Amino acid sequence: MLMHSPPHPGEIIKELCLEPIGLTVTDAAKGLGVSRKTLSSIINGKAGISPEMAVRLSIAFNTSSESWINQQSQYDLWHAEQRRNELHVTRLSVA
Repeated sequence: MLMHSPPHPGEIIKELCLEPIGLTVTDAAKGLGVSRKTLSSIINGKAGISPEMAVRLSIAFNTSSESWINQQSQYDLWHAEQRRNELHVTRLSVA
């Protein structure tokens, strides 16, 4: 289990993809072929990265789609683990 909260992939997009090359959200959204609202939701941590968006990001920024999906999975799993004690699950076993 990860010991610290991984950043939302939107934070990575903003800090490592957009800011270094001076891209606005509007210009990046246009280049990705998505609406500004869609990209803004991801950057602001309100939405996650779908497999299709992972492919779009990989094409636009010359990265792997797997890296984007892995970042999203790590983020989601860490937050799910934080709610582990709230889950009402019974351990099951073979009788």
